Amino acid sequence: MPITEQQLLHILPNAGRQAGVFVPALNTAMSRYGIVGTVRVAAFIAQVGHESGQLRWVREIWGPTPQQAGYEGRADLGNTQKGDGSKYRGRGLIQITGRANYAACGEALGLDLISNPELLELPQHAAMSAAWFWSTNGLNTLADQGQFAKITRRINGGLTGQDDRQALYDKALKVLA
Repeated sequence: MPITEQQLLHILPNAGRQAGVFVPALNTAMSRYGIVGTVRVAAFIAQVGHESGQLRWVREIWGPTPQQAGYEGRADLGNTQKGDGSKYRGRGLIQITGRANYAACGEALGLDLISNPELLELPQHAAMSAAWFWSTNGLNTLADQGQFAKITRRINGGLTGQDDRQALYDKALKVLA
């Protein structure tokens, strides 16, 4: 069953008007990638809620911080050309990062994200890229197994923001039950 704007606002109260903008995009993306059922939807909404500051950010705020400056030249991200670090900064609701990830996501979604990385800032593509990442990284299976911390590690590389993610997940489970 699709998530409603009211449910989304109960889970992500700081989303404000963005909730209405993102509900159709999220429902389309979740349906396409099999993010269905209370446990999967709750885990997905909690994670995208945290990663996007409750749907307020679809582009990584760029300093560059020392960590962001480190994106430049990172072969594991496919950042092989000067300027790739900033050009392919985190975008979308699960912050797709790096030339290689933009290429793979673009291929999956039928978008030229190498030439137009900012397409991931549009609600439909921000949501679809998050669902693609979720599916590609086996996160439905982890959600089904109740491995919420492991989901965070796959998305974040660590457990940054885990208390907030867990609080959003707990709230989502109640709202969606």
